[in-house]
Amino acid sequence: MKKALYAGTFDPITNGHLDLIKRASKLCDKLIVGVMENKSKKPFFSSEERVKMIHSCTSSLTNIEVIRFDGLMADYVNCNQIDAVIRGLRATMDFEYEIQMAQMNMRLYNKDVETVFLMTTPQYSFISSSIVKEVFSLNGDVTGLVPKAVLKELKKKFNK
Repeated sequence: MKKALYAGTFDPITNGHLDLIKRASKLCDKLIVGVMENKSKKPFFSSEERVKMIHSCTSSLTNIEVIRFDGLMADYVNCNQIDAVIRGLRATMDFEYEIQMAQMNMRLYNKDVETVFLMTTPQYSFISSSIVKEVFSLNGDVTGLVPKAVLKELKKKFNK
């Protein structure tokens, strides 16, 4: 694979996301991490903050580019010569949603673009950005679930 896209809202990026980024970066020449704007979600962090956190967490990876985009992922793929889209799977419930999205996107792509599903490393299989934010907002400890830079940003946002 020459160029792959791993897209999500990453609000915030978790160690599960970071694990997938590191593993996916080994499969392609260039991995674009796309921070998506999702109008149906109310993000806790701005897209600029999310991009900055991801840059901070992936600075050691030389073939990573972090961008922000909105609209259809298929439009981004079609306009940017993407060869593959990376998706992470935590559990069977993820598969139901992800296969539906992958099949719709295949219909929208201008060319042959593969969707590559990577299974989450078991130690991160229960982590989601939503759970991290909820636990943290209720004074729970999320150490080890998010990168240190993200924990610092969470503390700043929650004034803890």
